[in-house]
Amino acid sequence: MVDRASPPDWIVEQPVLTVLALLGVALGLLVVLPYLQYVLFGIVLAYILLPLQRRLEEYLRPMIAASITIVVAILVILLPLIYILTVALRQTSQLVTAVRNGGVDLETIERTLAERGYSVNLTGLYESYQDAITSGAQGLATGVLDIVGGLPGIAIGLTITLFVCFALLRDREQLIEWLYRVVPIDDAIQRELFAELDQLMQASVISNVLVAAIQAVLLGVGLAVLGIPAVVLLTVLAFVLTLLPLVGSFGVWLPVSIYLVALNRPVAAIGLTLYGLLIMVSDTYLRPALIGRTSAFNSTIAVVGIFGGLITFGAVGLFIGPVVLGGVKVVLDISARERDDGTAAGVGPATNAESDSDPADDP
Repeated sequence: MVDRASPPDWIVEQPVLTVLALLGVALGLLVVLPYLQYVLFGIVLAYILLPLQRRLEEYLRPMIAASITIVVAILVILLPLIYILTVALRQTSQLVTAVRNGGVDLETIERTLAERGYSVNLTGLYESYQDAITSGAQGLATGVLDIVGGLPGIAIGLTITLFVCFALLRDREQLIEWLYRVVPIDDAIQRELFAELDQLMQASVISNVLVAAIQAVLLGVGLAVLGIPAVVLLTVLAFVLTLLPLVGSFGVWLPVSIYLVALNRPVAAIGLTLYGLLIMVSDTYLRPALIGRTSAFNSTIAVVGIFGGLITFGAVGLFIGPVVLGGVKVVLDISARERDDGTAAGVGPATNAESDSDPADDP
């Protein structure tokens, strides 16, 4: 039987310092937890902006380069994102209100679809889920009020995001050196972990989001050309659905195509269907080309990570959730490999010792 490895000397010789270090980490986590999603958003934003920071550092000092990068992030990413989400939220409210007040003529849509051989009982479906729709509308209104009432907290959170992003961009090299020094793991293993996490971030934050953004924008342009209402809302919905490898923009353009048929616009419906299929075909080529660089990122991890990340971390969980799950897999794989290597190393000397003490060799 192989003996278990003994604890490091510094844990045995300085137990009080070890306890204080663990206590400090726990207290630090308690301080960070209330704004954890904003801290994570800052990390994601810094990762996205890192190429720009490195390019600027070729000509400017790190602090000046980081300041310029933060300004670019505010103007190019944060402000447009806030505007798009605001418009999508307003369109959602208008759509729910129209359905509740009868602004959507379901009977006409049913009759038109029936004339084309599609028998759909939209009125009965609406009556069956009327309570759920009403509750959803009330929840949406309450959510809007909560957002408006929580604007000071959101402002504080975004401030934390920008400061975290700025610090990571400016002092990233010092942070990496600090982690090598304080984390009780071999440097070689840390380098491997950093490399795997970098590939996970590349797959989830850059590649997956880039695929979803390209397809959502393409679909949004097509919807705008056809004069579909609530284009911004549908584009945002297409972006979220396209993040899921097994769903995609199909969940948006198919219902809209049916809606166009109901409005007696079959040519537009056929055109949108063909356009949507073309977008889905592009997904077949784009996703493998940009994702799949690491075995820790697959469809299951992506789907579970996205939904679990949304519940655990909020909106930033769309990007962080798959990275967390993939990171857990990477850590477990490395841990199992090191354990197996340690077991093999422990068995080896014992076998050699037994062969050295072979009785046949004794005088």
